[in-house]
Amino acid sequence: MSSGPLIVQSDKTLLLEVDHPDAKACRASIAPFAELERSPEHVHTYRLTPLGLWNARAAGHDAEQVVDALLKYSRYPVPHALLVDVAETMDRYGRLQLANDPASGLVLRGLDRAVLVEVAKSKKLAGMLGNQIDADTIAVHPSERGRLKQALLKLGWPAEDLAGYVDGEAHEIDLALDGWTLRAYQQEAVEHFEAGGSGVVVLPCGAGKTLVGAAAMASAKATTLILVTNTVAARQWRRELLARTTLTEDEIGEYSGERKEIRPVTIATYQVLTMRRGGTFPHLNVFDARDWGLIVYDEVHLLPAPIFRFTADLQARRRLGLTATLVREDGKEGDVFSLIGPKRYDAPWKDIEAQGWIAPAECVEVRVTLTDEERMAYAMGEAEERYRMASTARTKLPVVRALVERHAAEQVLVIGAYLDQLHQLGEYLDAPILEGSTSNKERERLLDEFRSGQLRTLVLSKVGNFSIDLPEAAVAIQVSGTFGSRQEEAQRLGRVLRPKADGRQAHFYTVVSRDTIDTEYAAHRQRFLAEQGYAYTIVDADDVLA
Repeated sequence: MSSGPLIVQSDKTLLLEVDHPDAKACRASIAPFAELERSPEHVHTYRLTPLGLWNARAAGHDAEQVVDALLKYSRYPVPHALLVDVAETMDRYGRLQLANDPASGLVLRGLDRAVLVEVAKSKKLAGMLGNQIDADTIAVHPSERGRLKQALLKLGWPAEDLAGYVDGEAHEIDLALDGWTLRAYQQEAVEHFEAGGSGVVVLPCGAGKTLVGAAAMASAKATTLILVTNTVAARQWRRELLARTTLTEDEIGEYSGERKEIRPVTIATYQVLTMRRGGTFPHLNVFDARDWGLIVYDEVHLLPAPIFRFTADLQARRRLGLTATLVREDGKEGDVFSLIGPKRYDAPWKDIEAQGWIAPAECVEVRVTLTDEERMAYAMGEAEERYRMASTARTKLPVVRALVERHAAEQVLVIGAYLDQLHQLGEYLDAPILEGSTSNKERERLLDEFRSGQLRTLVLSKVGNFSIDLPEAAVAIQVSGTFGSRQEEAQRLGRVLRPKADGRQAHFYTVVSRDTIDTEYAAHRQRFLAEQGYAYTIVDADDVLA
């Protein structure tokens, strides 16, 4: 028996003892193939999944490396059945290959003839495959490249895509390295992306994902379509590209509800692209507007279904997904893998924090006790209304005000999901509200005032979850959320993780109604941050109000 830091269990969970001297080396070895599930103080839990193992294969790791890592660091003998399963699962990746045949165009090639026969008979592939060219090769309709990869993944035979990419229309883009340089992890992320051609880079909020995108564009030197969550995010991308690259105002277009510009670099919002008219999506033609060489998906974990469907047609284009978390509440991580590409780079939040690139954060859950009247109304409420009732209880108002006053010298974001509650808070705190209906002009004015320090407290609706760059924000107070959404929790914490000039700690508060479903959803929301190593302290509202 060795004294390694890892316990490998037959249910495919891996337990890593954090305080062990070899823990860091072990984590680096297993991170490419094992999914982190929980990371509380002393023992972190990882899980082996087919998608995680196939991600590793796509990134160039083989079964021998995985088995060697498990054997090297395991404290106890590794279950033999698990090792066999790892090898066989990874061996399923790449037995089918998508390739470009000089004579026949796009083809599906079987390195294992029986597997090719098996999948060709599947009704799930109906209409995607063309004629059988020979015993090991079947023609593929080029438009079905993405959908075929999706279907094969669901059948358990993920195809290795070797069909390559079109270069797209060339366009000169360089980084304007004037007084700054890419951080080591940003450079690594770009290199890993370049090596794979397409895929996803996972970095914490505030760690400079936009710069990774800019560097990928400078490497591709081609026309680029950037897809973002909203107009505020589009304007931020524009500002960063003008500041960090050689691109000029005339070379960057915005395709949003307000403007419809197609330029060599075009930034389009998911909102306008998913706008329906008469059962169709009239703005999806932006994908065909130019011969794009690169498509960047900002906040790829939020990719809407219509964009997923259209992305299936873009497999010949290089694709870069940027996100802080690959968690999707709809469970469609497999679609991200097959349509955008595998995870090419992932940096743990705490590692980036340790390097000083994001602020350390204190996470506190403040539990309030409902009044007798509120408790009775909650008890009598319909099941589907109870979460809203618990989330928007008036009892939370004085607690929020006490927290704002505690941090009177800092800039505070108050974030929630229910507009009536936010309007109540705005009035109660005498603070402006930024919501979906706020005009872009007013939105920019409020954000500029907050950035300059004129405005100390800003109330945000769900628009604050995505791509709002407020480096001065040091405190976030969350009063309600989208049920148990882990990705939303990560985005909201990200609003305060920009490093502070004086090294101050960030504070992230969640105000929760005890003895209600609000508490259960809060626990679920916190799971992702716990996986990243953020511990929540639970305090009573009376301690805040004292």
